[in-house]
Amino acid sequence: MEQDFEKTLKEVSEMGYEGVEFAGLFGKTGAEVRELCRKYSLTPVSAHVPLSEMLADPDKVFSTYQEIGCPCIAVPYLGEKDRPGKENYDKTVENIAFLAKKAAEYGIHLMYHNHDFEFVRLANGKYGFDDLYDRIPAELLYAEIDTCWVNVAGEDPSGYVRRYKGRVPILHLKDFVMPGKKPAHLYSLIGLKDEKSTSGEEAFSFRPVGYGVQNIPAILDAATDADCRWVVVEQDEAALGKTSLECAALSVNYLKNLYK
Repeated sequence: MEQDFEKTLKEVSEMGYEGVEFAGLFGKTGAEVRELCRKYSLTPVSAHVPLSEMLADPDKVFSTYQEIGCPCIAVPYLGEKDRPGKENYDKTVENIAFLAKKAAEYGIHLMYHNHDFEFVRLANGKYGFDDLYDRIPAELLYAEIDTCWVNVAGEDPSGYVRRYKGRVPILHLKDFVMPGKKPAHLYSLIGLKDEKSTSGEEAFSFRPVGYGVQNIPAILDAATDADCRWVVVEQDEAALGKTSLECAALSVNYLKNLYK
């Protein structure tokens, strides 16, 4: 996207994708992005915007994505100190609740996108994942369940999608392989700077949808049962010697063949 924003939208549209979730606009205005989506018949489904960016200027963020036509924005990730069970967690919940109320003023619903670190038991016995959604009501905060990370955490993605029926308008359909134990520095694999990888941690790798260990048909059935409106194909890193766009093509072709 950063190298050629319009070309990327054109190519994913030609592959057969119907919508797009943004993770940065790379200098484009809201109006420009809206027109490109219209040009290539892509629905702007949602966007990932860092928590710090939303807190710094919520009106700017929400007005921009309102102009694009995004109905949802997701908190994509939490730094280590902000995570469930850590020192800033309570303040982070307050910040997310504040942003959810602010987003609603612009007709946007805030979502939270999970990783596996939310699946830690808190003092109240709950997973951090469930605690967050218990503390902020559904009318303010939706769940954007990332099915890869739920599985990595040792839980059943389909079960979690069904558990949050009516609260998961969008989920991440993401595949992976993990033949060994979970790497200690897992998030360095997706380019996040708060963790540094060490040599030999090659046990985990992302894959195009249908090319890993996920039970994709079961997850899609759960998405239907949970009244999910969109499934977003996501692959944090290219694999199998392919480019990111080639991986995206493999994913969408797998899904097309699944429903022939």
